Amino acid sequence: MSNIPYKFYLDEKDLPKSWYNVRADMKVKPAPLLHPGTGAALKAEDLMPIFAEELCRQEVNDTDKYIEIPDEVQNFYKMCRPSPLVRAYYLEKALDTPAKIYYKFEGNNTSGSHKLNSAIAQAYYAKKQGLKGLTTETGAGQWGTALSMACAYFGLDLKVYMVKCSYEQKPYRRNVMETYGANVIPSPSDTTEVGRQMLAEFPGSKGSLGTAISEAVEVATHTEGYRYALGSVLNQVLLHQSIIGLEAKAAMEKLDVYPDIVIGCAGGGSNLGGIMASFMEDKLLGKTHPYFIAVEPSSCPSLTRGKFVYDFCDTGHVCPLAKMYTLGNGFMPSPDHAGGLRFHGMSGIISQLYHDGYIDEARAVDQTKVFEAATLFARTEGTLPAPESSHAIRAAIDEALKCKETGEAKTILFNLTGTGYFDLAAYDAYNKGILSSYVPTDEDLQKGFDYIPKFDFLKDK
Repeated sequence: MSNIPYKFYLDEKDLPKSWYNVRADMKVKPAPLLHPGTGAALKAEDLMPIFAEELCRQEVNDTDKYIEIPDEVQNFYKMCRPSPLVRAYYLEKALDTPAKIYYKFEGNNTSGSHKLNSAIAQAYYAKKQGLKGLTTETGAGQWGTALSMACAYFGLDLKVYMVKCSYEQKPYRRNVMETYGANVIPSPSDTTEVGRQMLAEFPGSKGSLGTAISEAVEVATHTEGYRYALGSVLNQVLLHQSIIGLEAKAAMEKLDVYPDIVIGCAGGGSNLGGIMASFMEDKLLGKTHPYFIAVEPSSCPSLTRGKFVYDFCDTGHVCPLAKMYTLGNGFMPSPDHAGGLRFHGMSGIISQLYHDGYIDEARAVDQTKVFEAATLFARTEGTLPAPESSHAIRAAIDEALKCKETGEAKTILFNLTGTGYFDLAAYDAYNKGILSSYVPTDEDLQKGFDYIPKFDFLKDK
């Protein structure tokens, strides 16, 4: 080993006091959310029936570069932050690569993922506003678990619509949410109008994040004292997750290293958006040029095979329209173990940065290759990674092997945002050789594209 420690922690006094708003430095801002009836760009007050008021202001804020983290949120962060920056010495040795591999580990809390960074902020603003509770959706369960922890901390009620395939695959995630006091409902359900419509049209459906979002928003907007909370995609979420990149950059500066390559898995955008934040700032300002890679499942390839257009974020068409890379709001992903990476669209921020070339590459990988990487990582680094984060591990390994071929000692940074201890059914299937990898055909994708709205007001957008 070199003189760089295996795990490096910032001092508590070095914790970021503000989130970084990447939109302030973007040359082309993410397109605004649109009203689905009129096509008008939505202002903060238009979003307030859905989200907590301060979150609405954060959602449309394209100008303030730094937004102060409230004291109550900072104090909660200290339970699990700063999170460690880890040098993957043992993985490097196994790969026999000259590359230097680092990862930011966000799994050192009960939710097992980075989702807590935004969950506690959203719960705080809801409590400050005097709300009774929140509703949300969850795919693999990390977001639902994180928000259940945050709502318990602030004494808020929580209703979680969990995608049915994950509800069935990961019962212990549901148990953790219920332990924190959340009411967890498999989606699609018969508790909402949207859910009943989906069950009638697709009997036996295993659900999608788009459907679960519709159900959660319907309940939030029809229940006094409630608002909806989302764990990815939105500008406000990537803002809160910027603390990952802020910490990573500060830690690397203390170690006198800087990444040549930055990698994050990409489903809705919170993982990649978090780790890339401060390094993307450098690229936008022309200081440095790290190579950014977004890694998504081949079963839900929004960046690599989607369209960059306005689309609904939900299947039930109760949410505003967002301009993003999308597979169409009606796309039904296979019930595989990509979990939280099964959303049909991508963050507007990530989409715009990719469209403009600041995110250099989007890469789709199949499920068996992901678990191959996850297993190697577990055996060398000692942590069982979540399937979502393992997409980033796959790309990090591939980049390190390229360095072995060329002899280049590049510095690679990726985001390990979750642990896989609730994903043992997937590991079991992989170990038995029965884990399948589904790649949608062009015909499958067209079925989703057919749901993309064709409103007249979208023609020039």
